[in-house]
Amino acid sequence: MLQEHARIVQFVAMAEEVSGRKKLQKMIYIAKKMDFPFAEKYELHMYGPYSEELTLRVEELCEMGFLSEQCTDKGSYVQYSYNVTEEGGRFLETAETPHEKLGACIEQLNEKSSRFLELVSTVLYFDHLPKDEQIEKVHIVKNKLNYTETEMADAFDFIANLQACAVS
Repeated sequence: MLQEHARIVQFVAMAEEVSGRKKLQKMIYIAKKMDFPFAEKYELHMYGPYSEELTLRVEELCEMGFLSEQCTDKGSYVQYSYNVTEEGGRFLETAETPHEKLGACIEQLNEKSSRFLELVSTVLYFDHLPKDEQIEKVHIVKNKLNYTETEMADAFDFIANLQACAVS
């Protein structure tokens, strides 16, 4: 059971810091779609794929003292950021070694904005469909975000690049 918790702590440790709850959700989802062993179940939600399991796991990890959650008031919203605590670092000593390609994947994901990762994760949510239907679905479920053709092309290019660091 704690192995799933350890994977999340390990993920945050490898990222060094993750800024934003939404960003953490999308990064884990995309890593899962790249066949890294994350067990959380996702459903399509207001901001794209969302896992209640991941939210609960992160809350538990903060309560256990393995992750720290900082809140920064940005005026119109609160920005959360996650870091591994010293205690979390000790907890990781018991964890399985992460896949050798996970670090490269996390680095690429952490460089991107939450908006872009929301697009990428939503495209991946519909990856069972042909490309033109994926684009159509994204425009339907994300119509208020008005993603441009360039952003769509960038998302597909990013996914293709991520495939290079995928497990399989």
